[in-house]
Amino acid sequence: MADKTETLGDTTFKRLKAMILDGTLEPGTRLSEKKFADHLGVSRTPVREAIGQLVSEGLAKRSAGSAPVVSSVSLNEIMEILHVRSLLECEASRKAASSGKSTAELSDIRNKMQGFIDGPRPTAAEHSALDMRLHFILAEMAGSNLLLELIESLKVKTGMYDQGSIPDRLVPGCEEHIALIDAVIAGEPEAASAAMKLHLSNVRKSIISHIYHPF
Repeated sequence: MADKTETLGDTTFKRLKAMILDGTLEPGTRLSEKKFADHLGVSRTPVREAIGQLVSEGLAKRSAGSAPVVSSVSLNEIMEILHVRSLLECEASRKAASSGKSTAELSDIRNKMQGFIDGPRPTAAEHSALDMRLHFILAEMAGSNLLLELIESLKVKTGMYDQGSIPDRLVPGCEEHIALIDAVIAGEPEAASAAMKLHLSNVRKSIISHIYHPF
């Protein structure tokens, strides 16, 4: 049975990680122990522990003589990440659709995605959290812990890039996710794989388009 005990450092790490993924902490932001201890209402020790975890996960990096900073992801890196994600997540979606596992949470996510389209629009944090959960639950349904770990790591890095870097993908992204969910719920492995491939391809195209046509 997993240890349910969560330290203050763990909680602080989750809060800082969420701030990075929803764009509150942009790439290059200095992670000062004192500043974030004051901001989060904790001592410097859990902040120090949290920053260490961020560095170990690649969400922050250390530089000589100064505080760690939030990492950035280059265009070449994100293209490579999306390619690998497509290989992994298309397979995860195929397996999820074939798993025969309960799709109750997927139905709930589908309803929330439709709500995002119909309005009111969600905050960046709300959308990011639901998007993350969808990709993770599909990996969980695929039944491989290694696949889940790899997808989680790569999805986090994609999230670091697309905050403020990709044009508004809310509605098309939600529509693509709904099509993906529908295929999984219907138990159609090839349709689910194709839906995931299309979604990640459109993310890639959107990034490239924004790089060359930013306005």
